[in-house]
Amino acid sequence: MSLKLEKGVLIVSCQARHDNPLHGPVFMGAMALAARDGGARAIRANGPEDVKAVKVAGLPVIGIHKVFSDGLPVYITPDFAAAEALAKAGADIIALDCTPRPRKGDDPALLIRRIREELGLEVFADISTLDEGLAAEEMGATYISTTLSGYTEYTQPKPEEPDLALVDALAKRVSVPVVAEGRYNTPELARAALDAGAYAVVVGTMITNPREITRAFARRVAAP
Repeated sequence: MSLKLEKGVLIVSCQARHDNPLHGPVFMGAMALAARDGGARAIRANGPEDVKAVKVAGLPVIGIHKVFSDGLPVYITPDFAAAEALAKAGADIIALDCTPRPRKGDDPALLIRRIREELGLEVFADISTLDEGLAAEEMGATYISTTLSGYTEYTQPKPEEPDLALVDALAKRVSVPVVAEGRYNTPELARAALDAGAYAVVVGTMITNPREITRAFARRVAAP
């Protein structure tokens, strides 16, 4: 079976929080077009409306649906209803939090099975450790991504550099494609991810979040 994601490519995450001036499907659709024209070969987007908008780029779409619950850490596509909404919006791949942390939703193993069997879509497992990656493969995930390394309480404090060691360890232990994501904020680091064994690499903030890029420059300019 051929995979939706090509090997050795750049995936661009087009997301903007509610407090960001670029929040909303109009801006995310434009961002997806710019990313495509720049060489991206897939898009990651949050929520059904943004998923619909980024489809204009004609690239495979990795859909996530952030559903927050008070006091619980898991919010990336926590249940089948969230996954089904993404599928109806046109997502080609559904990403979900595959950590064992508390959640208000479905067990990730059940969720992966239902997405693959009932929706007929590939599954992108966001994990933070080697053990979680190994477990996600056993659950039937199509891809394993290092998205959450540095963002779970047991992988904090979050380092400034991406977790290339995790990419390397996963690539040596799992048979499904490993996707590098998280703090790949230079072209050199993105290349290093592929050299470490990643199948593909996701870049978000440093391509699609001008506010954070500006803040980085402003901090450096203000520094003595």
